[in-house]
Parts: sequence; structure tokens; C-alpha cells
Amino acid sequence: MLKWKEEYSIGVAEIDEQHVRLFEIGNQIYDLLENYLLPDKYDKIVTIILELKDYTIYHFKTEEDYMLKIKYPGYFKQKVAHDDFIKEIENIDLDAIDHDQDGHTRKLLNFIFDWVLDHILKSDFGIKEFIRITR
Repeated sequence: MLKWKEEYSIGVAEIDEQHVRLFEIGNQIYDLLENYLLPDKYDKIVTIILELKDYTIYHFKTEEDYMLKIKYPGYFKQKVAHDDFIKEIENIDLDAIDHDQDGHTRKLLNFIFDWVLDHILKSDFGIKEFIRITR
């Protein structure tokens, strides 16, 4: 489980709120993994993956629009990272998940938490720093 901390904030309310939502979606996966009373989690996993994909597309558009608005010089690097993340989500092997639900879902959870946290603390903090020095 990953908890949002104020230190993850980049100082743009709309983007920070969306980052919180990404943590919540990741935690839905965590909660599903911890639910030992549900033997077949496949449908729920697929639903969460689809929600994650749709929400990240929405979030990345918001973030990219904001970067363009402030003329952020790291926009193209961020855009590539965003596109790569979406491709990773689109390429999830649902058959593999169906055959080893907990194992593959745990890998997915680790990927999401690692990527989101790393992206916020490294790439998105660049936006925070850019805002700070241009104000």
C-alpha cells in the first residue's frame, strides 16, 4: 500500500489531486491482492486496469496541457514517458494474469507504484522547480 504524502505535491492543485487518485487506483489493486476470500479476481483486475488506463490518459493530458501552458522545457521528455506508460498498460498480458492472478497482479502493482512515485518525485518535480524559478 502506498500513502500520499504532502511532500509528493508539485504545487498545482489539479495535478496533485490527480496524483492522489492514481495512488487510490494503485491501492485498489493492493486491496484486491490482500482479499484472500475472493478466489477469482480476474474480472476485478481487468476493471482496475481499464480504470487505470483511462485515468492516466486523462491525467497525462491535464499535465501535458499545463506544461504547454507554462512553456515547460521538459514537456517532450514527459510526453514520451507518459506515452510509454500507456503502452505498458495497453500491453499487459491478460491471459498471463488469468493464469497467475496474484503473481502477475503483484508485478503490476509494483510497476505502477514504482513508476508513479518515481515519475512524480523526479519528472514532475521538474515542473515544481520550473514554477519556482519562473515566478
